Amino acid sequence: ELQQKVEETELLKMELQMLETERVRLSLVEEKLMDVLQLLQQLRDLNISKRALGKMLLSTLESCRDPQPGKAQLFEVLDTLQQELAACELLHRQPLEQAQSPRSLSNPLVISC
Repeated sequence: ELQQKVEETELLKMELQMLETERVRLSLVEEKLMDVLQLLQQLRDLNISKRALGKMLLSTLESCRDPQPGKAQLFEVLDTLQQELAACELLHRQPLEQAQSPRSLSNPLVISC
């Protein structure tokens, strides 16, 4: 009877460890998803075209067609999409345009040629 309790305890420990591992994995997926959503929001605010977003998404899906061994496919897709979105030129031009906007709009009645 004592041996049975020890075995049950070991099984419960293993289940707990598996649940903790899954919780950590889901937490990482959630963080990556939040990063992707933030990038999408920034690009939407910059009025990126639907065509450009579609190209990035298709490029991501194409590059993740054959999953790499040992890597969760969902996380791989999210990671690749995040990299594609972060590499978008609009995001890198944004600070420059914002820096120029206040100077050019300081007097809306002035027309530059």
